[in-house]
Amino acid sequence: MKQHIIPAMLALGFAIPAWAGDAPGIQLVAGMKREPHHRGHMNHMKKGAFMMTKELDGYQVTFHVMKAPQGMQKGGSHHFMLKVEQDGKPETGLIVNSKVIHPGGQSESKMMMRMGDWYMASYDLGHPGKHQVMVLFKTPDGKKHFGGVYYDPRESQ
Repeated sequence: MKQHIIPAMLALGFAIPAWAGDAPGIQLVAGMKREPHHRGHMNHMKKGAFMMTKELDGYQVTFHVMKAPQGMQKGGSHHFMLKVEQDGKPETGLIVNSKVIHPGGQSESKMMMRMGDWYMASYDLGHPGKHQVMVLFKTPDGKKHFGGVYYDPRESQ
């Protein structure tokens, strides 16, 4: 079983950067037209997916939550992904920790794994209500940056 998980995760890692588009400030998600990228603008994509980009300490930070594909739900029902860019270029030498506070107040933290230009962790986010999804990332210069968004699965259906 484990030998099937790693190739599937690698395939997802290569697919995610392809969704992001190739022009600075433009997002392209499977099945969507190109559209300008606005700070704090929320882009709801296909059913069950969510994306929001925020400026954080001079970085463009994209939060992306999507239902885990069938067979890749071992770590949780949803994949939480993060992309950090500065001057239109992805920052890949980061240490990234994520935390989710669920609607009932329970919380859990996970280190995010790098997959191409993105970082990923899996959580169970299918239950109703707003989940606070946060990250703390450390850049190569040793500085720490913190931010988050709210994700509600009912708004992504």
